[in-house]
Amino acid sequence: MKKKVGFIGWRGMVGSVLLKRMLEEKDFLHIKSIFFSTSQIGEKNPKFSNFLFPGFLKDAYNIEELKKLDIIITCQGSLYTQKVFPILRSSGWSGYWIDAASDLRMNKDALIVLDPINHMHIKNAIYNGIKTFVGGNCTVSLMMLALGGLFRQNLIKWVSFSTYQAASGAGSKYIKELLEQINFLNQYLSKKSTFSQSILKIEKNITSITKNFDFPKKNFLIPLILNLIPWIDSSMPNGQSKEEWKMESETNKILSTENNNRVLIDGTCVRVSSLRCHSQSFVIKLKKDISLHKIEEILSNDNKWVKVISNDKESTLKELTPLSVTGTLNIPIGRLRKLNIGSKYLSAFTIGDQLLWGAAEPLRRMLKFLV
Repeated sequence: MKKKVGFIGWRGMVGSVLLKRMLEEKDFLHIKSIFFSTSQIGEKNPKFSNFLFPGFLKDAYNIEELKKLDIIITCQGSLYTQKVFPILRSSGWSGYWIDAASDLRMNKDALIVLDPINHMHIKNAIYNGIKTFVGGNCTVSLMMLALGGLFRQNLIKWVSFSTYQAASGAGSKYIKELLEQINFLNQYLSKKSTFSQSILKIEKNITSITKNFDFPKKNFLIPLILNLIPWIDSSMPNGQSKEEWKMESETNKILSTENNNRVLIDGTCVRVSSLRCHSQSFVIKLKKDISLHKIEEILSNDNKWVKVISNDKESTLKELTPLSVTGTLNIPIGRLRKLNIGSKYLSAFTIGDQLLWGAAEPLRRMLKFLV
């Protein structure tokens, strides 16, 4: 009998990408799909050109309806999880909960899922009765896929990172605001007389426009276009942002490392004007000196999505940019070299699509495990 799977938050960015991937992989053929809504209850289920879901949207807050499900997969966000999950569990529901939101990640009875890395931990968790599975932080998942071989062989002592995170990581309204900022600037740049001015005059005018009080910045608080924001998420007591804190805490939970064997990870998370791909630069201290050729071999052989890019200008420009990766499951890693400060120090740069491996794909694959 097909498992009854409820979908919540399927209209948003992550939910839409999840449904698209499930349709591509024909996952819906193996489940009974029930769609829920928080705002459009009673309307018809979604319809795609090649797939029709009969029926009507159910109330995402109706606990009795949710209790009928074998599996719930939600991309609705933290507020929904906070409101519904504890009530549903206390009602006696013992089904599987798969969540894109961060709230449950560090709970003892929840597992962060990234199956190319922690496949056996997922299988053991299911066997041991764990019923709550959560997708990891986007930068954590993309880092771990890129560096998977080094993590798996326990070769990393510590990682210092700098991220370059896309607007999509903040949500759809942030992408729209970035596009609004572009459009606002274009009103000046599209004038025929603009480029007849000196470049310093153009630069001065552009800067003045971005500092204008009516420049679109309701969500970002400051312009992101022609700019960057070196702070993501809330503040932690030690001066980190929460996004930076997640890098070490979630990585070690995914790896199930003991306290005395934790991988130390710290750095700075930065928002840039890329649309949906996160980039990351790493300085890695290895536990032992191994050749660059061996490192490349370890990385390449770990999973089928990672690809080592040659450390030359042509290859880097062609294959190691957000535009070359967006919309794909590819995880390129390049700029690999030993640093001058010591033979155990490695530099690396990687990119991944925040909406795919950074969000939707681990949830889709977790659902396949349960089905």
